[in-house]
Amino acid sequence: MDGHTDDSLKIRIRKARAKFLAMAATYCAGVLNDNFFRQTVLMLTVLASKTNLQAVATVLFNLPFILFAAPAGYCADRFSKRSVVIASKVLELIAMLIAAVGIYSLNWVLMMVTLFIMALQSTIFGPSLNGTIPELYPAEYVLTANGIIRMGTTGAMLAGTAMAGVVLGIPGEFRSAPLGRAAASAVVVVIAAVGLIVSFGIPRFPAASTDARFPRSGPLASIETLWNIRKDRLLLTAIAAEAYFWFAASLQILVINSLGLGQFRLSTSKTGAMSAVELIGVVIGSLLVVRIAKGVRWYRVLAPAAMLMAVCMLSVMLVPHLPGPTRSWVMILALGLAGVGGGMFLVPLSSFIQLRPSPDVKGRIIAVSYFAVFSSMLISGGVYYLFAVVRIKPTNCFGIEAVLTAIVAGWLFFTLPKGNSDA
Repeated sequence: MDGHTDDSLKIRIRKARAKFLAMAATYCAGVLNDNFFRQTVLMLTVLASKTNLQAVATVLFNLPFILFAAPAGYCADRFSKRSVVIASKVLELIAMLIAAVGIYSLNWVLMMVTLFIMALQSTIFGPSLNGTIPELYPAEYVLTANGIIRMGTTGAMLAGTAMAGVVLGIPGEFRSAPLGRAAASAVVVVIAAVGLIVSFGIPRFPAASTDARFPRSGPLASIETLWNIRKDRLLLTAIAAEAYFWFAASLQILVINSLGLGQFRLSTSKTGAMSAVELIGVVIGSLLVVRIAKGVRWYRVLAPAAMLMAVCMLSVMLVPHLPGPTRSWVMILALGLAGVGGGMFLVPLSSFIQLRPSPDVKGRIIAVSYFAVFSSMLISGGVYYLFAVVRIKPTNCFGIEAVLTAIVAGWLFFTLPKGNSDA
């Protein structure tokens, strides 16, 4: 890259900063609300001795991504992505008004319905906002932009997960309900309102494909798109690897709640802190990988990152067999390093999936990656339900995940190209 091109790139990046900030803030507000609300519901199910509802909640949260991924991709290509994002944020605010009533009154039906609506909102939101990143920035900067986005959204996940335990733990009463539940009801509405306001700062770009046809077959259209992607082996591998990551991550969220509240009898705040440690690791891994995974062989970090995650999961399984004073430290270190591996694993995959497709089908390809991701997360809910029925200890669940992740690491090592080309 010559000096003139480098200067032009820097100027373009600098000019896009304010718009990118609005995008990042909108994204982070949505992730914060998603995780705060979902973790609130999951903790309430455990505290009410309705553990199996965790699996039901996971299914309801993931189902819209499977049913409506293809229409969401169509919207991202057919209309201005900014308009789609704003419409989805309006839907989020409506959903959170319903959620507030459900949390305050401990109405499980309302909470489960709202989980479904929130997932529908995220289904619509994701392809449009993620598809805007390569429209706003040159290809050379997309990995860095995704690293920043991942750092921000992981921080939002961290805050949302940790806040749920802290807010629910607020002592006292508000009228006929615990003060913690009343406060959680207010928090979800406030975050949704802020997210809607900042979404108006997202840049407007013309529709990428005004002649796109609506996918009337729904999930079948997503399956057909996945089948067609097989011709691009590296793209298909990236989508499959990303899907596995979110399967493992979703399963861990459920297992950590049972690990903290059930197996180790910790408070809601300490259980939330366990997830927070892992998410801090994801932030660190997201920053590290921006420097490591540049160039055509970006995928060389995937197998080592997966193996790091596997080793750390295995360490969590061994915690009960360690001397008492060392258990908490090993747990914290293992979860933190697992997060580092997760950040290094996920950011290059997300960037490649955004960059690889041509502009006219980018929204649909990103949407089909969501379809794969949330299908795997839906499976994770079923797997957790099976673990609960069989009464497998949460620490042993981590051991099972360690074996699966080691297998994925080996698959990536032997599957990914060994030369200097990503073709």
